Amino acid sequence: MEYETIVGLEVHAELNTKTKIYCSCRNAFGLEVNTQICPICTGMPGTLPTLNEKVVEYAVKMGHATNCSINNVCKQDRKNYFYPDLPKAYQISQADIPLCEHGYVDVMLDGGVEKRIGITRIHIEEDAGKMLHNDAFQGSLVDFNRCGVPLIEIVSEPDMRSSAEAKAYLETLRSILQYIDISDCKMQEGSIRCDVNVSVRPKGSTEFGKRVEMKNVNSFSGAMRAIDYESNRQIEALERGEEIFQETRRWDDLKGENFLLRSKEDAQDYRYFPEPDLTTIYIPLEKVEELKKTIPELPNAKVKRYVKELGIPQTDAELIAENLQRCGLFDECVSIGGVSPKTVSNWILADVSKYMNETGKDISESNLTAEKLVKIIKLIEDGKISNNSGKIIFDEIMKNNADIDAVISEKGLSQISDDSAIEKIVNEVLAANEKSVNDYRGGKTNALGFLVGQCMKASKGQANPAKCKELVLKFLNG
Repeated sequence: MEYETIVGLEVHAELNTKTKIYCSCRNAFGLEVNTQICPICTGMPGTLPTLNEKVVEYAVKMGHATNCSINNVCKQDRKNYFYPDLPKAYQISQADIPLCEHGYVDVMLDGGVEKRIGITRIHIEEDAGKMLHNDAFQGSLVDFNRCGVPLIEIVSEPDMRSSAEAKAYLETLRSILQYIDISDCKMQEGSIRCDVNVSVRPKGSTEFGKRVEMKNVNSFSGAMRAIDYESNRQIEALERGEEIFQETRRWDDLKGENFLLRSKEDAQDYRYFPEPDLTTIYIPLEKVEELKKTIPELPNAKVKRYVKELGIPQTDAELIAENLQRCGLFDECVSIGGVSPKTVSNWILADVSKYMNETGKDISESNLTAEKLVKIIKLIEDGKISNNSGKIIFDEIMKNNADIDAVISEKGLSQISDDSAIEKIVNEVLAANEKSVNDYRGGKTNALGFLVGQCMKASKGQANPAKCKELVLKFLNG
């Protein structure tokens, strides 16, 4: 029997507010354990939380960016469960009335195929602490610094049908979060995490199978491996005539398999009830609209525009759009005009990206501007300098903030495109390389590359390569 995989994702993104969600403790990663805590975020009796307004604004921005309806009147709820790193034994979250719901994102799959993934809801909640396990001490310790760090949980519809679709969705969400500047999305720091829900059903069936949730998924590639493993596990079980149960399993990426944690809780197991210490959230409609106006062109829209309007290959478009610095430079170069968008893309993904990787600097920290990059490309496309000369100029700009015209003059980088000047060089090279000329005329066509190379060497790299090749062939075939 052929089966279909159904995937839904619950993505938790830590928000980059200065302080925590219900207290004034600093919201920062990597500080000494248990130094960013207070009676509120450690759940001491008699303390009262106060909602951080920025958390609500950031969640609404994400709602707009994912085409959600915004509930400008909503509430917060207590989600009751015990865990060692949850000091209150409940988490303040949102149950039946989230801030945002009924949205979607359009993702670009391989081959330029577009797919719409539904967003069920986006709600705000507080993070729990972090358990520390180390062979240096017996048992486990807990760091409460993460308690009260603000989260948004983005719950998708079960609209994905493969691990590749899930990865495309996760990458799109990450880019959106970064574009609207509400999360740094550093997976290595736990800033963005996801729980994966997987079920399978016979191909052609309209009923969903029993879903299994997987925890401890710490990377996008790990999510793909977890989905593929669980899908195969369920299919093999069904083929053996076994029943699939709704449960929660822990994904072990090192072993490449998952393990049963517990049977899956339903909402009633958490005993949700309205949070009595916090008032109703009310956002004026004019504020909702004001936040909507702050949303820039988003990465999924950029990729679509780059591919369909500018003719950029999809892979290149995605690489540019996923980085704010790269896409900012690209958009500015294209708006200046006069050069091929594809050539701009090539330079950004090659020389510019190489510089960023080697130096660890952003484009904004370098000497490069869109005007300078466009000028280099235009000089190359107009045949005034060679591509190699363009790279020399680029390096001089990055290292010394050099003037383009001055570099061309000082290093003699102007390209020779005059036919008579190149003809003279070609004649001299052919006369000095009679054997290679005879080899070419005798059918050894690879001799052409050698002769053109000798012409470029004789001109100290200044001759127009295309002109050189054209005139060499003219004389050889004449």
